Amino acid sequence: MIDWNHISHHIGEQSGKTFTPLYNQSIGGGCISSSHCLSDGERKFFVKINGADLFEMFEAEAAGLKRIADTATINAPRPICSGVVDRHAYLVLEYIALGGRPNGHQAGACLAALHSHTAAQFGWGQDNYIGSTPQPNNWCDRWVDFWRQRRLAFQLQLAAKRGYRGRLQQRGEQLLDLFPALIDHNPPPSLIHGDLWSGNLSYNVSGEPVIYDPAIYFADREAELAMTELFGGFPESFYRAYNNAWPLERGYAVRKVLYNLYHLLNHLNLFGGGYAGQALHSIDHLLAELGH
Repeated sequence: MIDWNHISHHIGEQSGKTFTPLYNQSIGGGCISSSHCLSDGERKFFVKINGADLFEMFEAEAAGLKRIADTATINAPRPICSGVVDRHAYLVLEYIALGGRPNGHQAGACLAALHSHTAAQFGWGQDNYIGSTPQPNNWCDRWVDFWRQRRLAFQLQLAAKRGYRGRLQQRGEQLLDLFPALIDHNPPPSLIHGDLWSGNLSYNVSGEPVIYDPAIYFADREAELAMTELFGGFPESFYRAYNNAWPLERGYAVRKVLYNLYHLLNHLNLFGGGYAGQALHSIDHLLAELGH
C-alpha cells in the first residue's frame, strides 16, 4: 500500500499550504512508473510512483525538469517534492493540463531557445537515466571524447553484458576508433532534453509546448534533433521553425545516424534483440562513410 497521507503531508509542507486530497485519479501512459493526479478540489499535483530502489531516478528527473523550467524557454512541470515511504519512491510535480492544439512551429522555436543555454563543458553535474538505463554525464572538454566514452562505449559495454557480442561489438569497436572524423564541426555544449521523442512532448490547454521525462545534459544540439527524427511524430513546421532560429550545419545528415545509434543501442539494452539489426546497420553505414 502507498502511504498517500505521507505524500499529501509532504506536498503541504513544500507548497506552503496544507493539502488534503479529495480524489486520487490513476493516469495511464507511463512506461516505467505509475502516475496519479491528486486534487483537493482547488489544486492538482501530478505524482509518479515506483519502487524505493528508483528514488535516484526520480531525483535526477526532478533536477532535469527544474533546470529546463528555469530557462523559461519551454514549459516543463516544476518539481514539488520527492521521497521514499513504505518501499515506494514518489515524485510530485506541478500539474499541467494537456490536450491543447499542437503547434509545431512554436515547439521548434522554443527548443532552439532551450539549446541556446550553454555551458563550458559537455555533460551535466550528475548522472541521470534515459528510460531506466543509467546515463553517465561526467564533464568533458571535448565532445568527441564525451560521445565516445559516456554514450557509445557505455551502451556497447551494456550490450556485451547482455550477450550481444560478435559482429555488433567488433564493428562497434571499429567505429569508436574512427567516428571522430565524422564530427567535423565545433558545437557549443547546449542544454538538451536528452530523450525527446514525440511521447515526451505535448501541449497545454493554451497550445503551448510542454516537455517532460528528461535525460538532460549539455551536448551537441544535433543529438536532440536527431532523436526527434528517429521515431517520427514531429511536423515539418517544427523543423522549419528550429532552422529559422538556428540553422543546422553541413554534415548533419551523417551525424544524426551517429547520434541515433546511442538510442538504438539503448533500446536494444532495454527491450531486446529487435534493435540489434538496426544498430548494426547504423554502424555499418557510418563505417562505410569512413571508407570501412
